[in-house]
Amino acid sequence: MGFSNSIYRHLQKISGKPNVTKEKEELLCYSYDATGNSFLPDAVVFPESEEEVARILKLASKEKLVVVPRGAGSGMTGGAVPVKGGLVIVTSRMNKIFDIDENNFLVRVQPGVIVSDIHKTVEEKGLFYPPDPASSSVCTIGGNIGECAGGPRAVKYGVTRDYVLGLRAVLPSGEVIQTGVATVKGVAGYDLTRLIVGSEGTLAVVTQITLKLLPLPATIKTMAVFFDTVQKAAKTVSGIMRETVVPRCVEYMDEACLDLVKDYFSFDLPENTKALLIIELDGDVSSVEKDAQNIKTLCFSYDALDVIVAKDQTEAQKLWDARKALSPVLYKIATNKINEDIVVPIDKIPDMVQVTQKIQKTSGLKVVSFGHAGDGNIHCNIMYNKANENELKRAEKAVDELFDATLSLGGTITGEHGVGMTKMKYLPREIGATQIELMKGIKRVFDPQNILNPGKIF
Repeated sequence: MGFSNSIYRHLQKISGKPNVTKEKEELLCYSYDATGNSFLPDAVVFPESEEEVARILKLASKEKLVVVPRGAGSGMTGGAVPVKGGLVIVTSRMNKIFDIDENNFLVRVQPGVIVSDIHKTVEEKGLFYPPDPASSSVCTIGGNIGECAGGPRAVKYGVTRDYVLGLRAVLPSGEVIQTGVATVKGVAGYDLTRLIVGSEGTLAVVTQITLKLLPLPATIKTMAVFFDTVQKAAKTVSGIMRETVVPRCVEYMDEACLDLVKDYFSFDLPENTKALLIIELDGDVSSVEKDAQNIKTLCFSYDALDVIVAKDQTEAQKLWDARKALSPVLYKIATNKINEDIVVPIDKIPDMVQVTQKIQKTSGLKVVSFGHAGDGNIHCNIMYNKANENELKRAEKAVDELFDATLSLGGTITGEHGVGMTKMKYLPREIGATQIELMKGIKRVFDPQNILNPGKIF
């Protein structure tokens, strides 16, 4: 049945009148994410507890009401967009950090906690939560769980799933499950924790997360390395990963990126700079100093124009501010972008750079590349103006070419943004029909009525 006044009143009883809305101007705020795609929900609810989430989903199951879980709406593939309308569950009020277990290196949090708040809170106690997506100052840990977010430090430390020990979550039926363990090891039964991480809110609504922490590194050293061709930068990345210690970050920015963010830097770019690597090392002081010198020597052996080591945390932060500003400032080039987070094997990065340059020529559109080169994860942005139908067609053709090239190089069409609604049609290119049917079968077991975030992934 549809969304009725009685359902709305029931939601008000569960979460309180101020925490449910169906006012159009408020619904608009929860109709879109960073893709710009927009679909209006029928209502939005802001629960404060797991019990409320369970009651909401029990009601939704009984009434066959579509439900879409949502964090901060910073996703890049439409995962939180209510494409079928229905009810959006926003987790912003579920924002407690319950406790930090310093002896066992654990933290328990609710899904609405902002990721940078986890970073700050645990670092005050000498602990470290490595995953750091570019949107960490706004995105929620629940959203990171849904998409299995990564970020620059993934090259050394891995992605969100590598730090999730256990979950509490509510099934579409309203039943509460607890998955995983509070220990480093645990193989009792199927790994439901890892199944839910990265499932894009299609299997369950996560209500509590147990995260593994590490000791905070003693020191960090940040370097900027400049090149006069993108190919040299790409080959240097392969060289660093093969010949030296693994840095915690190796970020790549092409010439178009540098033109957009050069005002952020506390230094002038060397003449004829066409590409920049941001390299970051961490660990104990003596080993970091030695590793930095080795990387500096290696970069010059690959014909770097210059290597600048940040003098202090302020100068290092300016480099990262420039990198994190990239996604929004791209709109200075064109009104729209298709942002693809492809991944290729590290030794294929030079080939991928050539592909993106070729696509730029054949499409006649600006193709801007940046991202986590240290693990082969390049964010390739195809810029176009939506009002120009011809440009839109060329952009879509460019995506086809990009994905075909990525898969032919042994890569994947998405490293951290997920499939959502924007990559659904491309999924069969990477994953065989038998595997897709298995995944659909898993979805049916969790959500037999298909009420939880329908219209995503498949």
